[in-house]
Amino acid sequence: MPPTEEIVCTDDDCFLDLFENHYTYDVPDKFGVSELSCPVCGGTDCLEAVEL
Repeated sequence: MPPTEEIVCTDDDCFLDLFENHYTYDVPDKFGVSELSCPVCGGTDCLEAVEL
């Protein structure tokens, strides 16, 4: 099953607190949160993966 990540936006001006990112089977191993941007504020350095 492809991986799923929960990601939080830590930007104080952004109202998004959490979103899920669902990957496909062909996502490169080195692809991570640093390649994503927040769907609300567009920030890239404010995203952090939730560690359970």
